Amino acid sequence: MSDSRWIPLESNPEVMNEWAESVGLLEGSAEFVDVYGLDPELLAMVPRPVKAVILLFPLTGGIDDWRKSEDDRIAAEGQPAIDPTVFWIKQTIGNACGTIGLLHALANSDVAYVPESPLQKFIDLCKDKTPQERAHILDSTSLFASAHHSAASSGQTAVPSDLDTDLHFTCFVQAPEASARESQVGTGVRRLIELDGRRAGPVDRGESENLLEDTAAYVKEHVLSRGVSIHFSMIALAGRDSNSGL
Repeated sequence: MSDSRWIPLESNPEVMNEWAESVGLLEGSAEFVDVYGLDPELLAMVPRPVKAVILLFPLTGGIDDWRKSEDDRIAAEGQPAIDPTVFWIKQTIGNACGTIGLLHALANSDVAYVPESPLQKFIDLCKDKTPQERAHILDSTSLFASAHHSAASSGQTAVPSDLDTDLHFTCFVQAPEASARESQVGTGVRRLIELDGRRAGPVDRGESENLLEDTAAYVKEHVLSRGVSIHFSMIALAGRDSNSGL
């Protein structure tokens, strides 16, 4: 873990949109929006297409231990192969999970960036790097620390004097089956992938026909069931068009 420690980011679409546009997301190509609840009628209010979902949840009620035990199980037993183009960053900076969640959402979506923007350059630079090398680039680049600090300071909640927090961001995206890309034959089957820099790597959450609904189903079964319903929130990255495919 790096010695760096950032201000916790607020789960707020305005904060996230400010961060994204400050580093190069093309205005009007996509935006972060609230997901007001997990019931079908509330999910239907979210603009489509949904390109990524960011979840904020507390690492309490045994959920952190459960996630660590899941990493141990995956290391011992394996999981379905993850599409090799999925972009994942290891978190080494304290309280940087908000920025890493945003990077995971944008880097794994077909959104448009301002040409030669810092965000575009960072993603291009990291493509051929390991997750740890990407973490080092993030830690050694002042740009994202500054963007994070600015966004964290602009939220509705006052900046805390105590930077210790048990709240954590993770991100959900869709990806093709790894075998489909390897064979260069698209099967149409997509997988729900969880991207969390605190984990040992990306986690396959099963087949996915609808990113938002499938994420909501996962949250109901594995997050809310552990008693964290009061302290969770979801933000969706919604775009104007969808160019999915291999």
